[in-house]
Amino acid sequence: MDKLTTLKRGGRVLAPSVFTVGNMACGFYALLSAYRAEFSTAATSILVGMVFDAVDGRVARLVHGDSAFGVEFDSLSDFLTFGIAPGYMMYAFILKDYGAWGYPMAFGFALCGALRLARFNAVAHDSGGSKTHFTGLPIPGAAGFLASFVLLYQIVEEGRPARAWHFLMAQIPSLYGLVPAMVIASALLMVSTIPYPAFKQPHVFRPPSVKMLLGLVLLAILIFVYPQNTIFLIFFSYTLLGPVGWLVRLARKAWRGKPKPNIDVLRTMG
Repeated sequence: MDKLTTLKRGGRVLAPSVFTVGNMACGFYALLSAYRAEFSTAATSILVGMVFDAVDGRVARLVHGDSAFGVEFDSLSDFLTFGIAPGYMMYAFILKDYGAWGYPMAFGFALCGALRLARFNAVAHDSGGSKTHFTGLPIPGAAGFLASFVLLYQIVEEGRPARAWHFLMAQIPSLYGLVPAMVIASALLMVSTIPYPAFKQPHVFRPPSVKMLLGLVLLAILIFVYPQNTIFLIFFSYTLLGPVGWLVRLARKAWRGKPKPNIDVLRTMG
């Protein structure tokens, strides 16, 4: 009976680790692709790694296979796929053209990714972490933002036919010049304390209304018809969600902190 229990427990731990290995394989392949200057393939590998990363966590919760080993293994995999691979991809893609500044920017992204993962693990071990939000931009979100931009730019670079929103594609040359700022900003957001939605609640992916269901269907159609455009806008919007939300909360606090006018005094003055 003890052996059977041990075997079942081992199977529960192994099940999510299979997907973690898939995530790591995607990260390693992204590195090889970036080295060969196959940037579309590298970016796609990073995004596929995100799918494996999302699935391994859900499988772990489904089979009750959470373990300290799984947490550490998942973090190492994430660091490769969402820290090292995007940093090197962006260096080979454009940052190398900035001379001596290219390496610090690429390394800074990988370093901030490592710090983000270390902080996440430390909080998870101490208090379990929040189920409603992340502290700082999650490393898959930062990697997805950069990877989705590379995919979008490759439409212009390669000149291949693709369905695209012209108003967005017209901005690509300007965004290309802002790549260093995008890399630095996403790195700093990872180590910031700005909260980001976690979408880990059980009811998040259970549409509570017809409107929510229609919204999800519309999003799926947009991804199918305009994949590069829609995926980039999703990651771009999520990346901006933290700073914009922080500024809104700051403005509300400042507004609430304003002294209210004394109505009696104003009436007397009138």
